[in-house]
Amino acid sequence: MTRIRSLAAQEILDSRGNPTLSVWAGLEDGSTGWAAVPSGASTGSREAVELRDGDADRFGGKGVRGAVANVEGPLAQVAVGREAEDQPGLDHALIEADGTSNKGRLGANAILGVSLAVARSAAESRRMPLYRHLAQLIGGEPGPLPVPQLNILNGGRHAANSTDVQEFMIVPYGAPSFAESLRWAAEVYHTLGRLLHEKGLATTIGDEGGFAPALPSNAAAVEVILEAVERAGYDSRKQIAIALDPAASEFYADGCYHLRRDGRELSSAEMVDFYAD
Repeated sequence: MTRIRSLAAQEILDSRGNPTLSVWAGLEDGSTGWAAVPSGASTGSREAVELRDGDADRFGGKGVRGAVANVEGPLAQVAVGREAEDQPGLDHALIEADGTSNKGRLGANAILGVSLAVARSAAESRRMPLYRHLAQLIGGEPGPLPVPQLNILNGGRHAANSTDVQEFMIVPYGAPSFAESLRWAAEVYHTLGRLLHEKGLATTIGDEGGFAPALPSNAAAVEVILEAVERAGYDSRKQIAIALDPAASEFYADGCYHLRRDGRELSSAEMVDFYAD
């Protein structure tokens, strides 16, 4: 085992041109690990706090210099000197250093960056891929790759003038391998693009790569995806399923869900029925 020697962080830009942070971890044996912290377009009301500076003169308040300082200050004080391979011990120590229920003091982005960078450096020290290192930490061997979920139609915060539901995904669970499931999904994605074009709908891309057409309703998004699945030659009942990531807290207010695309306001029970339908 080898100890953590140093941590460093930097403000970088994500794929949307907004700040996030990267973290480097250095170990005593010379191994290093780097991680860039992912950042979503929307934030659920129950999510851990992504710490932003709030300085309107920089990046519209989205800067992360404070999170960078927390990595190199209080979090480094906790992490430096610890065994890099003790990932659970490190993570618990970082959470305790923050001391809040939602990581709002030091920032979930800062804490996650340190955790990821140290995990990568420990894997580098052990001369093995990250996935195998993490599997061995919990006493096992890597299992099969999971079935991918691919976001092919965007709404909500990811696309203007589109659906209320934010992500419509396909799950090619019937494929015999990960490679085949990815091929199936790519074929459905391109078929969807052609289908939207035939219907006179925009094939512009939302900020997570899915199409962002101006559809008449949220259900219409599911319908056009199912049509694309069948046209691509697959069975929507046995091979490729639909998955949703609605980001529902983005359209929940005053005790109900506001589906502006459908012109409806639904209670919690009605929203569950809407999903099921």
